Amino acid sequence: MAESTASQIIAAIGGPANVKSLTHCATRLRFELVDAGKVDQHRLDTMKGVLGAVPQSGDRYQVVIGGAVASMYEEIMHLPEMASIGGAAKASSNGEMSNDELKAAKRKQGVRGKVAWLDSFFEYLADSFRPILGVLLGASIIIALVNLFISLGVIESETATISLVFVQAIWKGVFYFLPIMVAYNAAKKLKVDPWLGGSIMAILMTPQFAELGDAKKWGDAVDCVKNTTLGTTSCTATVFGLPMQLSDYSGNVFVPLLMAAVLALVYHGLKKIIPESVQLVFLPFFSMIIVGALTAYLIGPIGVWAGNGLGVGLSWMNTHAPFIFAIAIPLLYPFLVPLGLHWPLNALMLMNIQTLGYDFIQGPMGVWNFACFGTTAGVLFLSIRDKDDQMRQTSIGALAAGLLGGVSEPSLYGIHLRYKLIYSRMLIACGTGGVVIAVLGWLFPSSAGVRGVTTTTFAFTSLLTVPVFNQMWVYGVSIAVAFFLAMFLVITFDYRTPEQKAELKERQAQEKADRELEAQAAAAPAAAPAAATATAVAEAPAAVATDTVGAPVSGHVISLDETGDPVFASRALGEGVGIQPSDSTIVAPISGVLQTVAETGHAFGIKSDDGVEVLVHVGIDTVKMNGEGFAVAVAANQRVNAGDTLVTVDFDKVREAGFSTTTLMTVLNTAALAGVTPKTDIDVKAGDAVLDIQH
Repeated sequence: MAESTASQIIAAIGGPANVKSLTHCATRLRFELVDAGKVDQHRLDTMKGVLGAVPQSGDRYQVVIGGAVASMYEEIMHLPEMASIGGAAKASSNGEMSNDELKAAKRKQGVRGKVAWLDSFFEYLADSFRPILGVLLGASIIIALVNLFISLGVIESETATISLVFVQAIWKGVFYFLPIMVAYNAAKKLKVDPWLGGSIMAILMTPQFAELGDAKKWGDAVDCVKNTTLGTTSCTATVFGLPMQLSDYSGNVFVPLLMAAVLALVYHGLKKIIPESVQLVFLPFFSMIIVGALTAYLIGPIGVWAGNGLGVGLSWMNTHAPFIFAIAIPLLYPFLVPLGLHWPLNALMLMNIQTLGYDFIQGPMGVWNFACFGTTAGVLFLSIRDKDDQMRQTSIGALAAGLLGGVSEPSLYGIHLRYKLIYSRMLIACGTGGVVIAVLGWLFPSSAGVRGVTTTTFAFTSLLTVPVFNQMWVYGVSIAVAFFLAMFLVITFDYRTPEQKAELKERQAQEKADRELEAQAAAAPAAAPAAATATAVAEAPAAVATDTVGAPVSGHVISLDETGDPVFASRALGEGVGIQPSDSTIVAPISGVLQTVAETGHAFGIKSDDGVEVLVHVGIDTVKMNGEGFAVAVAANQRVNAGDTLVTVDFDKVREAGFSTTTLMTVLNTAALAGVTPKTDIDVKAGDAVLDIQH
């Protein structure tokens, strides 16, 4: 039975024993590992169903899956070998560190960032919004479709009929009650009962709280003032003899974030002084009274004031310095998103809609998104031209997620961060698109006199959400320029280095050889009569136990730990040795069939008749030499005897090219054997035993 993708991922990540914790976000599996050096990066990068693998600081690792990440996470967590692994965190009662404790430990080691509180702040923001991305995306698509029908003249307005009012309620429910959702997630992040966080935020969204601003009912107890700048009216009510500023908190995100932080302090403080036997009742009771009052009197008004201030400040910049604003946003996003630092801007977008009635950040942000998708389209074009099936599948999935869902992570993690030349192409398109949106937005202000492109709702910038933007034609021209310029630059100047192109050719040649071998194996039974087959079996050499593996070249034997190659040193490719060569001829270390012969002559895979699989890798990173200095003497599927010449190497050329000449040899199926014992720190001749095999 073929190994599942879930099992392959765990094996490539270093096995279940290497996993401390595993969580997932919208597109990625997020691993906390014992030792990140054990990860087989190449295997993950070439694995079907995996868009890419990105090492993080310390021993954290992210494996990009795409939209199917949740189901992949479930598959992994249900693997028998993962039974002992916790999910988002491990309970401290089992004697092991929780996920947050692991993070704290890493901070102490100085590997997660020099400013621990800043690191924690961005994690707090990300984890408060990440779980609700799905519903935000769903609501934004409903809004986009309604606006599309309005622009096409199919319907008059979103409130034209009672049915459309119901449709409006579907998406407005998400944004109206967004503060409760954010409060729930934020409280959960801070290890507070999340239902308590949501309940306290709900206080400010009840009809009773709104009724406090009814001046006709309460008379002198309520005082209302109109804000001419924002076009809103703010009221202050006298409650329990104290002034309480009243605001519409629907759609607000700053207030729940601040409230949850205060709630965490109060909650954990009360937990220390309230007896455990009565905490179920009195912990939420006192928390609701204390934090509920603080939120209504103090936290809420501060959050609204802060949000208004930031919104007005950015609005001023958009009006008076539109070129700087419209160019800066697209140029910043390619660096903010991979680091998770874009969450504050997302919060500001929501705040702008709640306070100003519109947002002006999403237009320039769309320029970056479509420049990102344009580079992916360029990669797709080249992958089809070059017959690169792996990248074609990756780019098709990433492009679909981007153009239809507005999600940039599959493109970023699956392609862009793996091929760094893409950024130089993409940033040109981001800057150019920013100039276009700035110029057109200035020359053609909206009917309301607002400069730039605006929207009255939070929308993931995809093709489906284009209709939600005011000055839609300005937005459309800008994103089209960014998309097609990025695509043109990638197609014209490519996205790969010469070394990466050489690796593609080598992989394609190997895949072709594998396909030919499979075809020959499939055709052999049909073409040969039973008697001929029996004769062939009789002529095949009897399997002799492979007890030792000889040195593939004369030289000094060292441990894999001393080779300087982290993948080999991690034993991800099996136990073995490194040899510092004193000769130029590389020979077969065992007798068997050549499973792999790299076109560049730097790697050979041999399988003995009794199933021992040996890899000989000549030099480190020598694939980049594209075969120069390597005279290959054998071919794939050829039978060789121990001592037969595989390749003759000009090691002087290898050294001149700046690569290590250390020749590595491992037993790939070490885990299937009883033992593989290396003999190191000795001088040997080619053929001398350097590995003892125990079956």
